[in-house]
Amino acid sequence: MKRLLSLAAAALITPFAIAGTAQATDYITGYVGYYNVTDDDQNATQFGAEYRFSPYEYGLRPIVGAFITTDGSAYGYAGVNWDIDLIPNELFLIPNFAVGAYAEGDGKDLGGALEFRSGIEVAYQFPNKHRLGLALNHLSNASIYDKNPGTEVVMINYSIPTKSLF
Repeated sequence: MKRLLSLAAAALITPFAIAGTAQATDYITGYVGYYNVTDDDQNATQFGAEYRFSPYEYGLRPIVGAFITTDGSAYGYAGVNWDIDLIPNELFLIPNFAVGAYAEGDGKDLGGALEFRSGIEVAYQFPNKHRLGLALNHLSNASIYDKNPGTEVVMINYSIPTKSLF
């Protein structure tokens, strides 16, 4: 069912992504979130950072990043974001997909080291091009291991254009 919903969402979003006009700038994004939101037993606070490269085509933006949680879990990843203008230069819908390596620490056992992240973010862009966003991500191993409990994370993101730093 999750796969069917993911495919349906991708089919609905793709035309908007192709039509979107992503900003040609790199971003450094910091985020804080509530890890394992749907499971009362093993939730934690998550802290992370992500580098969002300038888009290369159709608003697709390569990303690399990592997070840690207060229970010692860690995840490093690479993937893509789409910048989709909902209100040009002001409000963006940003679906994402990444693949990476997960270390359990004292946190939730996700079944193995190779994990996939998919999610959605809504971000407001200020006149200075900084962005404030709210994101929901799902992390799981896509059933490549025997155990695949997955987890959801709700995050607040703040993105700063690298041009304003250097």
